[in-house]
Amino acid sequence: MLLLKGKPVADKIRENILSAVENCKSKGLDLPRLAIMRAGEEPDDIAYERRIIKNCDSLGIEVKTVLVDRDIGMDEFMDILSDLNEDPKIHGILIFRPLPEQLDLDIISRAVKAVKDIDCMNPINIQKVFEGDTSGILPCTPEACIEILKHYGYELTGKNVAIVNRSMVLGKPLSMLFLLENSTVTICHSKTKDLPKITRNADIVVTGVGRAKFFGPEYFSENSVVVDVGINYEEGGLCGDVDFDSVTDKVSAITPVPGGVGTVTSMILLNNVIKAMRLQNKG
Repeated sequence: MLLLKGKPVADKIRENILSAVENCKSKGLDLPRLAIMRAGEEPDDIAYERRIIKNCDSLGIEVKTVLVDRDIGMDEFMDILSDLNEDPKIHGILIFRPLPEQLDLDIISRAVKAVKDIDCMNPINIQKVFEGDTSGILPCTPEACIEILKHYGYELTGKNVAIVNRSMVLGKPLSMLFLLENSTVTICHSKTKDLPKITRNADIVVTGVGRAKFFGPEYFSENSVVVDVGINYEEGGLCGDVDFDSVTDKVSAITPVPGGVGTVTSMILLNNVIKAMRLQNKG
């Protein structure tokens, strides 16, 4: 069984970011700059923000934090977002979610300028993926899944892929990315009949149901390559959707949780600041 660790993949992306930042320095250009919008003092948001700032500091990406009250009105929020959209020194915008209930996420998502939308909130960026255009900013987690498989040398052309998730965050855009690699994709969900049969017959299985250790050995074959996107919390700590200990002796390869897809996703998010900067410079 091959363990598909995320760190080597993330390290390669990190090297690309560092190279891009060094190139900016050598040419006397503005450094890539990320704006983070955070509403209130939610502990999880604060911890997430600290991790991002720490990673940005290590990469040479500048960060501007914009803290607003949890009770901020829609008009005021949109005014602040507009200023970030129009600021030429801001290359990427990241809005922490979930937002307070008085803020309309749909309107805000569409308002984030597509070329600064590092978290792929704007439907324009999703639309490009469905059109087969990967020149823009891609959704981080689906891209992480593809990057892991490519890093470990898996040929995706002609492979049968089962994705157990149909959301716009993971399943639907990921299916488009696999189709661009000439894979054959089946999207599965809670109403899928005989799910174990479908996943067992797939070459690659991507799990994203948010249920701890839901997938046991009966869902896989000895040839299965498993990409576990699940993030679940149990008494023992973080775990995925796959019952890792019970399937490792059966499957061909699997991503660990933690240390798998999430590790790569975090680095792709920051690499999107570099992508965004390049897209803006083209304009």
